[in-house]
Amino acid sequence: MQRTIKHIVLVLILVVAFVSCNNSKSLQTYFVDNQEASNFISQDIPISMVKIDDSKFTDEQKEAYKSVKRLNFLGYRVDGTEAEVFKAELVKVKAILNDEKYNDLMEFSNKGNKIIVKYIGTDEEADEVVIFGSSKELGFGIVRVLGNDMDPDKMITLVTAMQNANVDENQVQDIMNMFR
Repeated sequence: MQRTIKHIVLVLILVVAFVSCNNSKSLQTYFVDNQEASNFISQDIPISMVKIDDSKFTDEQKEAYKSVKRLNFLGYRVDGTEAEVFKAELVKVKAILNDEKYNDLMEFSNKGNKIIVKYIGTDEEADEVVIFGSSKELGFGIVRVLGNDMDPDKMITLVTAMQNANVDENQVQDIMNMFR
């Protein structure tokens, strides 16, 4: 009887070990792995620190803006001498974002620049919104938008409004300098 119990316990431990060892890389892990690496810049920005003129936002856009609590940014700047490294990092990020847990929200491109917006969650509530932008000349940037009760549809309108919003560049100067 004790031998059977030992076998059952051993099997349970192995099952737990295999289930908890997930080989797929998450975006959060990618951020942590690269935040100190060369050619990368990383910033964690509480939304309360970003002053945005929301006076022209619609009620829906204001609601979406208020649901955002924090922005995590990771950017990779292209260095002409390391084109292969850039391509390899781009492949890693795209592989992560192609995971089925990321739902497509919107995508657009202009003159070789591409922006993809995805989210994790349901159609009614996003746990995380990811904005990924890339350019062959500049590099790429990933913004993880974290908050509470974020509605994916309202986040689309917020992204559109943010393109025209008055944002104080001094607040994100490190990020702006990286891509200049």
